[in-house]
Amino acid sequence: MSASWKTVLKKSWPTIRIVLSIALLWKATSGIDWKTLFESELQLEAQWLVAGALCITAAFVCGGLRWGLFMRRAGFQGSLIGYIGLYFSGGLINQGLPSTLGGDSYRAIAGTHLTPSGQLSQQQELTKELSHAEDLAKQNPKLRLGFAMTLLDRVVGLMGNNILGGIGLVLGGATLASWGTELGYWVLALMLGGGVALAFALTYQPLMTMIRSLLTRFSLDHALPGIRFAFAWPTNIGQAIFAVGIHCFNILALGFCLKAYGADVPTEALMIGLPALSLLLMLPISISGWGLREATLASVLALWGVSPSLTVLGSISYGAITLLCVLPGTYQLLKRK
Repeated sequence: MSASWKTVLKKSWPTIRIVLSIALLWKATSGIDWKTLFESELQLEAQWLVAGALCITAAFVCGGLRWGLFMRRAGFQGSLIGYIGLYFSGGLINQGLPSTLGGDSYRAIAGTHLTPSGQLSQQQELTKELSHAEDLAKQNPKLRLGFAMTLLDRVVGLMGNNILGGIGLVLGGATLASWGTELGYWVLALMLGGGVALAFALTYQPLMTMIRSLLTRFSLDHALPGIRFAFAWPTNIGQAIFAVGIHCFNILALGFCLKAYGADVPTEALMIGLPALSLLLMLPISISGWGLREATLASVLALWGVSPSLTVLGSISYGAITLLCVLPGTYQLLKRK
């Protein structure tokens, strides 16, 4: 693909994602008889939406804290409050701000400029780095380290997501398919076995020599303390529990949003639906999951007898509340401006 076509695709991709989100949202809502739904005297219990907002906020705070600890283990000196603020800013960008820069890239770069007082240093250099975020191979080792710690944070979060999904499949996979329970055990075995293998690799000297050599090759020597903090024994146990806990907050939030419209959803259904959705959201085909989230959850939760209409309402509320919860990230973005 020529450079000109790459530039055109990069600039047009946010618009394409918006169109895809609208199409998916239309598809998810097209089968709903809204007149019948509202004539059914549906009552909104707002206190459950407030509870959902608290859970989503807690998930973002915990996620920012984990990422901040990884960054500090790698040698960066920013304040934990500052890292949490950048985590909210990254979440806000991921909600669909008109930018070709992803939220993870933003916090990876900005996090390398965060000072102990919570300020962003070297503003001109930061602006230049943000405008050339895709040239990672050409960036200095400091930026590569920031990206590495952000990727590490994502990997740990993904493992927590999959562990929770595996537990959900063990508990309720039989409703999904005849092989659902077996799949849950395989997912758990893969995630937990992978964690054990990583912990072993960090203690076995020949493998450690290979890891150090690989990190040195990419000028990421300072990434090793962060990797140890994530996967070495016994901190890996705490990391796994913390990662699963963060996703539990999100599951509670979605469950509360559904309950606000009178839908009682089995916990195992949420433990299957939301982790599966998180994996789908890794595909950049919608804006922050809009449309894809509603279509996926409506299909999955229908297996447990949950009305697709209520699922779509609860999912839209979940998305809207998430957007409101990351609005504090505006402060860091405006402060840099």
